[in-house]
Amino acid sequence: MRHPPAWWWLPAGAGRPNEARALMRRLVALANDVGLLSEEYDPLNTRMVGNFPQAFSHLALIRAALALHEADRARTQDPLS
Repeated sequence: MRHPPAWWWLPAGAGRPNEARALMRRLVALANDVGLLSEEYDPLNTRMVGNFPQAFSHLALIRAALALHEADRARTQDPLS
């Protein structure tokens, strides 16, 4: 079974920052030796499969990182947290 990268989950997971950060670290670690991310990942064979569409994969990574940053910033500015 092949799975698309879970970058889409991270913005939604920003409400659960510890889980979101752990997933972010796991996903970033999947990049190959030159930092490329593929369309899909095969967890059974632990390898990337499919094309390397840099715009989509990396824009999703940037969006996820920004969501985590915004969640951190909102939490540190909240006087009740």
